[in-house]
Amino acid sequence: MPGNKYNGNSTHIPTRVERLLRERELREQRKSGRASHSNEAIDNHRDAVSENGPRFREGDNSGVAFVEQYLEEAAAARALVEECERQDGRPFRQRLLVVANRLPVSAVRRGEDSWSLEISAGGLVTALLGVKEFEAKWIGWAGVNVPDEIGQKALTKALAEKRCIPVFLDEEIVHQYYNGYCNNILWPLFHYLGLPQEDRLATTRSFQSQFAAYKKANQMFADVVNMHYEEGDVVWCHDYHLMYLPECLKKYNTKMKVGWFLHTPFPSSEIHRTLPSRSELLRSVLAADLVGFHTYDYARHFVSACTRILGLEGTPEGVEDQGKLTRVAAFPIGIDSDRFIRALELPQVQEHIKELKERFAGRKVMLGVDRLDMIKGIPQKILAFEKFLEENPTWRDKVVLLQIAVPTRTDVPEYQKLTSQVHEIVGRINGRFGTLTAVPIHHLDRSLDFHALCALYAVTDVALVTSLRDGMNLVSYEFVACQDAKKGVLILSEFAGAAQSLGAGAILVNPWNITEVAASIGQALNMPAEEREKRHHHNFYHVTKHTAQEWAETFVSELNDTVVEAQLRISKVPPELPQDDAMECYLQSSNRLLILGFNATLTEPVESPGSRGDQIKEMELKLHPELNEPLTALCNDPKTTVVVLSGSDRRVLDKNFEEYEMWLAAENGMFLRHTNGKWMTTMPEHLNMEWVDSVKHVFEYFTERTPRSHFEPRDTSLVWNYKYADVEFGRLQARDMLQHLWTGPISNASVDVVQGSRSVEVRAVGVTKGAAIDRILGEIVHSKSMTTPIDYVLCIGHFLGKDEDVYTFFEPELSSEATSITRSKPTDGPRLPAERRAALKLSGSRSGTKSSQTKTQRPSPASDRKTGNNNSSGSLRRTSPEKISWSVLDLKGDNYFSCAVGRTRTNARYLLGSSDDVVSFLNRLANASSSCTLFSGLHV
Repeated sequence: MPGNKYNGNSTHIPTRVERLLRERELREQRKSGRASHSNEAIDNHRDAVSENGPRFREGDNSGVAFVEQYLEEAAAARALVEECERQDGRPFRQRLLVVANRLPVSAVRRGEDSWSLEISAGGLVTALLGVKEFEAKWIGWAGVNVPDEIGQKALTKALAEKRCIPVFLDEEIVHQYYNGYCNNILWPLFHYLGLPQEDRLATTRSFQSQFAAYKKANQMFADVVNMHYEEGDVVWCHDYHLMYLPECLKKYNTKMKVGWFLHTPFPSSEIHRTLPSRSELLRSVLAADLVGFHTYDYARHFVSACTRILGLEGTPEGVEDQGKLTRVAAFPIGIDSDRFIRALELPQVQEHIKELKERFAGRKVMLGVDRLDMIKGIPQKILAFEKFLEENPTWRDKVVLLQIAVPTRTDVPEYQKLTSQVHEIVGRINGRFGTLTAVPIHHLDRSLDFHALCALYAVTDVALVTSLRDGMNLVSYEFVACQDAKKGVLILSEFAGAAQSLGAGAILVNPWNITEVAASIGQALNMPAEEREKRHHHNFYHVTKHTAQEWAETFVSELNDTVVEAQLRISKVPPELPQDDAMECYLQSSNRLLILGFNATLTEPVESPGSRGDQIKEMELKLHPELNEPLTALCNDPKTTVVVLSGSDRRVLDKNFEEYEMWLAAENGMFLRHTNGKWMTTMPEHLNMEWVDSVKHVFEYFTERTPRSHFEPRDTSLVWNYKYADVEFGRLQARDMLQHLWTGPISNASVDVVQGSRSVEVRAVGVTKGAAIDRILGEIVHSKSMTTPIDYVLCIGHFLGKDEDVYTFFEPELSSEATSITRSKPTDGPRLPAERRAALKLSGSRSGTKSSQTKTQRPSPASDRKTGNNNSSGSLRRTSPEKISWSVLDLKGDNYFSCAVGRTRTNARYLLGSSDDVVSFLNRLANASSSCTLFSGLHV
């Protein structure tokens, strides 16, 4: 479109999926050893080209050029980098800063300046140990309080050898942040256990102090990351402990590549909205470039929470806020399956397997391995086993359940109570069904070492996972990896994240349904070998294919590409309004026209970030309280004409602007008046409005059916707004409404349907702000008896896409020579006649691209004048002996400023973020204008 060089073109740009497929293919080639040297260079250094951020050239093909460079020319550059080794002899690799609450080591102090460290094996540690293409460094809390500087320096030095960087938290912060907010509030909420009951006022105060400690701790993590961050690094934040971290990091450096991954479930929006700090945490996470979850359900819940609580736009790619897209996706984690498969061949593991087979000879072995936690469903599992034994007496001496319950949070009363409950149930069942030589349940309150656990997995016939709510549950993966010989059966809770990955080969159960779980135990024990083999083969393929290393590589690969995608989006976004340039051109011009929108441009901000919208206040549009002085100054400037162009009706504009010397254009310019005059219509003659009554009935019907929606009848259009209704229900209702309108009331009517983000408007064809501005301009010129052309235009608004033709109307490429108007003496009568056909035809051609305009031959000034004479009425049907044709606009490219407010997908040249930014700019403009006027007066 004219004047906006930031919009794209028709050249094909590889999509995100195309880029990721290519990356995946190269990774597979590397792993299989078939890749060429250049392809390996691409794979090992996939982000070398974009480490310093994309550099876009001027012109339309900048985005394409960048992607082509990223995809095709990167190989040569990276190959050169591959050949250049560091001083320590290692090849260059992209740095990955892994930020988690705990470091993957356990630290024990041996002296004032000495520490012993032991690597702790966890899912995340295992995942990243196998990733070879990144140089990973860990940042986190060491799990110990180190108040003295000597101890901190010694621990930092010791951890550096393990590629770890400590964050030092004092005991009070740990108590409030970790034990308080993380474990007492977020963890129960995310696992559907709800918030602690506020039975005392002190509890409410503790919420506030704990959240303050949570933010402080996250800022401490951010400070350490910032100290060690180097340009081009990828920062990967983990889990609910660090939800506030992405925002802290982006405040430090907006170009930092930040990903955030949640290892627990993310609850339904109805659960999350009970959290007092719900909005602040959501917005903090949205600062990340990529947000990851184990399953699609969790990702869907997160997007829904952002939509329902924050009022943002959810898309298939993620969450969009003012043009900034945060990608949200599912990345199911895996395990290092090779580690388990190789362990089975070790002599000590084989010895363990032999002992277990001898110990449980003649009996089927069922296994449960869980933390002793409320969400693991251990009581439900044991009760289901009891019911199975009740209903199947023949199995009582043929099956044994081995339950490994690893103690956790033993100092918490709720966990102590759970431990007692489990022990009581186990004792009762063993007393009921046991004998002097054997008991049906072997319960261990401790963990097993890795080799013993692998042996136990290998001899198990049925694994029983009955989590009530689990982020993933990798025990099921570990069991499958160790079962290639025995091909045992997996009974898996449908509430575990692993159910979405292993559901095809496992028997899925509802752990709350004891009868169903008992029946599934019987099904598993009696399952034919052929079926067991098929189920195992399906799961084994998934576990060995989707490993932890693959998970980490995929996440970081998508994070890198998300940044590329964001740069491509930004390349299509106009820049911020250059206020200094706009002011300078304003002061140098002699006849200025300011066209201002109203809603979301000059209105008072009602909704603060994160709060619920106040429907009553927002529906009553009010002028921003800080605009009185600047508007008065601008309107009183004899060189400046101010027009408020709005979709609102006349009453709203009268109420807000009657005290100013300006022009008001209501209902998208179909009604016009100066504040000192009366309203007149600028509607085209013969405008067909017969459709109004039938559409009005439809709008009233859907308003009644949709709570908190409202209907705005206007003279030239009808608007149904569902901004405050339930988001999903509102969209469904809007879809039903549109289907009904198109097949019924407006099927043959000359109307336009304009869809806003949460509104539906039906208006007559030709009713747009761009179409009306031509007629408005004619009336203003005649009324003010202008003798000099307008040499400066500033157009600012938050307009619907249908109305953005007002931005292109004034583009100097066409209008500087082509837009002319005929002055004539005014006559009585408020009604404006039909549009100037030539002018409307001309303005209609302004929707083309800039490149197409340069190819279009402009009409000569002589032909323009001839056109003006043939349409001598201009915007008014007037009879006058005097008719003088002249050019209304004399704009140069630098004297036209079109600016969209809060809309990044726009035809405008420039952007402003909000109505507050508009107020700030108009204040500067008014002050500069007043100063210039005063200076001119003194000079004279």
